Amino acid sequence: MTTHATVSVVWTHNPKNVAFSGDYLPRQCGIATFTSDLYKSYNSFIPNSRAMVVSVNDTQEGYDYPSEVRYDFYQHDQEAYRKAAEFLNAKDTEVVCLQHEYGIFGGPAGSYILTLLRNLTMPVVTTFHTILKNPNEEQLLVLKSIADLSSRVFFMSENGRYFFINFYDIP
Repeated sequence: MTTHATVSVVWTHNPKNVAFSGDYLPRQCGIATFTSDLYKSYNSFIPNSRAMVVSVNDTQEGYDYPSEVRYDFYQHDQEAYRKAAEFLNAKDTEVVCLQHEYGIFGGPAGSYILTLLRNLTMPVVTTFHTILKNPNEEQLLVLKSIADLSSRVFFMSENGRYFFINFYDIP
């Protein structure tokens, strides 16, 4: 198991070298659409952005991605998550904007995403799209680990925030 080095968070105003990670269009998935919309919106508000996308695939063949997808990897290949982190570290990425949803990352309860997060050298901002009221033990451990490895977390609903504080005991 790789130990995660503590990342000192220094927020720059309007970082330009941002990586959006989740699944991505043309994959037919709500998270793929969300990640695409988020990428496009960011680029429209941040002049001269050097934003990119790192996409997780549900097929080994991947997809015919648009040019903003600079790296993609297969969700069930744990080593690919480490390689994705190496790619992001080598690109001087300022921040990774992770989209979390159960089922898009490999391993028990999506635990392979922890391999990527533990190997990154920049801050991670995670959006939790689904927060289960009664997660099983593996789901809870993975979610708490992602939150711990993230500099900031966001929720798609006020209920998600409520669950984090009151059920998961995460401030």
